[in-house]
Amino acid sequence: MAINDWPASERPREKLLEKGAASLSDAELLAIFLRTGIAGKTAVDLARDLITEYGGLRLLLDADYEQFCSGQGLGMAKYTLLQAVLEMSRRHLKETIQRGTVLENVQQIRSYLTSELRSHEYEVFSCLFLDNRHHVLEFEALFKGTINSAMVHPREVVKKALKHNAAAVILAHNHPSGVSEPSQADIAITRHLKQALDLVDIRLLDHFIVGDGEPISLAERGLID
Repeated sequence: MAINDWPASERPREKLLEKGAASLSDAELLAIFLRTGIAGKTAVDLARDLITEYGGLRLLLDADYEQFCSGQGLGMAKYTLLQAVLEMSRRHLKETIQRGTVLENVQQIRSYLTSELRSHEYEVFSCLFLDNRHHVLEFEALFKGTINSAMVHPREVVKKALKHNAAAVILAHNHPSGVSEPSQADIAITRHLKQALDLVDIRLLDHFIVGDGEPISLAERGLID
């Protein structure tokens, strides 16, 4: 049965307009992007098959050109369209955390850090520098590679914080494996950095770990003393 023959409340586009994008499943969202199915499959059927084939929506969206175009019903046109959509999304989120923005909620921070860090194939350690009213001063990626006490240098973090005249800092790094759970090394370097920042009267507000799903907050876990 074609999607046009479905009840209006079950059609992805109509459902989005009536209930909002958040009400749609991954397959329904992807079906809207695909627009059409292939012989014998609706766009929703095709979307479900693609998500299964690639192992999840994120892996499909992160696929390189050759991997993406090898999927049934996909190709260069859809790949370029997807890259444009993803870049617009990143730029939209970046504008929500630009210089002078007041950080009002944790979800705002999580969304921004996810857009900045999730797609990297290697670990990237970053800092969000804030003034005493939590206005954004700067976001910087400081270290790349395995995150441990040998790679993350507290003096560099402190130097950058002082350069930006920051009163507070939020740390963030990604786990390319997709597993967001903090390691003992993550906890250790967080506490080490807090001690270093305390010496110059700069508050460490949080450390977020970005993987699949929602970024994990070490502050919410009670892991920042």
